Amino acid sequence: MGKLPDYIGVSAFGIKMGVIVPGSDVESLVYDSLVKCNQDGLLDDGDTVCVTESIVARAQNNYVTAQDISNEVTEKLKINSHSSIGILFPILSRNRFAMVLKGIAGSVPQGKVIIQLSHPADEVGNQVLHQDFAESIGKCDSDVITLDEIGPDRFKHPITKVDYVELYREILIEQGCEAEVIFSNDPTKLADYGLDGIIVANIHQRERTYRKLKAAGQNCITLQQICNTGDAWSEWGVLGSNISSGDKLKLAPRHADEVAQKIQAKVKAGLGINVEVIIYGDGAYRDPSTGIYELADPQPAFGMTKGLAGKYRQGLKYKYMVDVLYDEGIDIDEIENSIEAKKGETFAADCFETEGTTPRKAEDLMASLADLISGSADAGTPLVLVKGFLA
Repeated sequence: MGKLPDYIGVSAFGIKMGVIVPGSDVESLVYDSLVKCNQDGLLDDGDTVCVTESIVARAQNNYVTAQDISNEVTEKLKINSHSSIGILFPILSRNRFAMVLKGIAGSVPQGKVIIQLSHPADEVGNQVLHQDFAESIGKCDSDVITLDEIGPDRFKHPITKVDYVELYREILIEQGCEAEVIFSNDPTKLADYGLDGIIVANIHQRERTYRKLKAAGQNCITLQQICNTGDAWSEWGVLGSNISSGDKLKLAPRHADEVAQKIQAKVKAGLGINVEVIIYGDGAYRDPSTGIYELADPQPAFGMTKGLAGKYRQGLKYKYMVDVLYDEGIDIDEIENSIEAKKGETFAADCFETEGTTPRKAEDLMASLADLISGSADAGTPLVLVKGFLA
């Protein structure tokens, strides 16, 4: 592949890299890949280099064990092995939460754990009850639904076919604690159970949920407060973590902004090219077929260079302007020239030229684009180069 022709607009492609292991110099490895791109005429000023968070965290050796989580929960909730604790609004995921759950349960091996699930789906759209189940038994969103009320015919995930309620119960029981699962969309219901502590396990509404429980006088912490200090840690705690080998979890990367800035500086110093860099996680999109919201990370981008921070992508409504100008009797060449001339102008938010162009953060869009390209399976392209997006 050589330099892209001028008629190509916004484009993005995955770049293959070697295996990244703990201790790898990820900044240098990314730079080496970009040197190859530059040699083939594929790297230009204004490009955005997207690096998946996974290889950054792995290079940082940012791993914790289930026992590390147990120790953190014991310390931060000030509980003992016989305590009773609650876990509020966890997502249904073997990759994202099963090992976290094992660690939490390990803090009370002679105690009790009550899991409160939202319904009919978790925060990211994984369904746990049939859509109209609560209504069918005369319950509203804030009421508590028990497993006895659901009966033996429990809902299985439509894609994975896993009974996550049973999976989570089994994890708790294997750690020795008494297990109970309830369903309610009222986050304060756990306050009625006289628990010694509560872990707020939702992702995007965690601060709001935490405030409600604190206002109800509860001893609670969020997932972001677990493993946010120590030898291996992340400012995100166990939010954004993924299951690894054995009893280990890979945390989100530490100081991702700094990593992005180092890569940017290395490219500038070595190649004389000005690029922006983003460290991305889950894309922020919802699958229309399943209703599952992909974003299980706390945000799509864990870090970025300063040129991206707070920047929105917005512009002219090209197709609308073509219709308007064409109806005014303007010929094709004049339409193109008129639109091109308007690209450099500033418009009010309510003018017709920008109508329908919802402003979105550039970091969210590019992280989502990169995640779609790299995927979470075996694409082998943890580096994505985006061209023309910021033009």
